[in-house]
Amino acid sequence: MSMMRFLLPALALMLNALVFGVSWWPFRALQEQGMHALWATAFMFFLATGGLTLLRPGAWRALARYPMLYVLLAASGLTHVGFNWAVTTGDVVRVVLLFYMMPAWALLLAWPLLGERPGAAALLRLALALGGVVVVLKNPSSPWPLPDGLADWLALAGGFCFALTNVLLRLLHATPNDARMLAMFAGGALMAAASALLGMKMGVVGAPPAHFGSWVTIALALGLALTAGNLALQYGAARLPAGTTALIMLTEVVFASVSSVFLGAAELTTRSLVGGGLIVLAALLSVRSPANGP
Repeated sequence: MSMMRFLLPALALMLNALVFGVSWWPFRALQEQGMHALWATAFMFFLATGGLTLLRPGAWRALARYPMLYVLLAASGLTHVGFNWAVTTGDVVRVVLLFYMMPAWALLLAWPLLGERPGAAALLRLALALGGVVVVLKNPSSPWPLPDGLADWLALAGGFCFALTNVLLRLLHATPNDARMLAMFAGGALMAAASALLGMKMGVVGAPPAHFGSWVTIALALGLALTAGNLALQYGAARLPAGTTALIMLTEVVFASVSSVFLGAAELTTRSLVGGGLIVLAALLSVRSPANGP
């Protein structure tokens, strides 16, 4: 792969990482106005799905022709459910770092689904990333590095679904672009709405605001940013090996850490600094070694 053919998809993935790395702030702003992250996610992606339907009405027929796109729909939607909910309830830095167990999931999924057997360099980068996650999870009060609370579990589940999304984008790169885009947008809308309704029944998610307010402006702006981020992800993930994609996306850790600490939504502990450093190092090694593949 030439440097330019690697650089453009890599930059697209970093744009996606930037969007999602700072998305915690508008989601928390929406939460303060009574709009739960799940309802906000559903609202934004229903609008995106409607807009795409108007521009590309044939996308629904294309979606129906490829059953695997429905798996992409579910995986992409549950990624947003896990991540967007987690960043409104937990420490942002910790959530993002746990979300990026993703490289482990990506390498495990890419082997059977794509036939991308990890080499020695990929295993080294994976070990660095996983070592970082273990450091973050290790609580002084617990002998084992285990998830602690709803936000941790949401972050880990969202990371698994994100890894599956990346692998599926690579697997389905020959399907129509409009159909893949529709699957991702509709997935965000349907999975978030279904999760919000289930959460209401369980008493852990409140009802959406009864009237329009200033939250609409925030939601629309965030929706446009997330749409751009998803388009960038689709472009980059379809052109790079799944393992490389997963590790480049770890730059989200930098964007989330800097923004959340600056705005007082997270605290950089020694564990977070050491663990985050290992994860970012793995990402940098991936960017510097495009020819190594996954």
